[in-house]
Amino acid sequence: MQTKTRMNVYFEPDLLKKVEALALRRNVSKSAVIEAAVASFLSADASERLEAVFARRMDKLGRQVDGLDEDLAILGETLSLFIRFWLTVTPPLSETAQASSRAKGAERFEGFMQSLGRRLATGDRFLKELSRDADAAHRSVTEPD
Repeated sequence: MQTKTRMNVYFEPDLLKKVEALALRRNVSKSAVIEAAVASFLSADASERLEAVFARRMDKLGRQVDGLDEDLAILGETLSLFIRFWLTVTPPLSETAQASSRAKGAERFEGFMQSLGRRLATGDRFLKELSRDADAAHRSVTEPD
């Protein structure tokens, strides 16, 4: 017969309540619950499971970063094309027209900022729309009528 060695340990009251509740539900002693918990903590399987959980989480984070990289590249290209187009088609202004143009520009910018605020508040983002439009276009090309 295997003998067990007595050990005195101290628990936080909340943790001890959880141990007691589990022992009652499983109809086992508190010692059995704690012994199983310590054995699980010290087993190699627990560390392997923990490593697998971390690996899955890291893979998910990696995919999210890849998506962010793609979104950032799209935004960079969009902005550079817009700036190039704007610089190409916008004629220089005379000194007399610059003041009224600045006032009109400030008014337009304020409208732009309000529109941007509304879109951000609804959560409907340009890149999501772009992705949905691209998916719809791809489906219409690949699916037969």
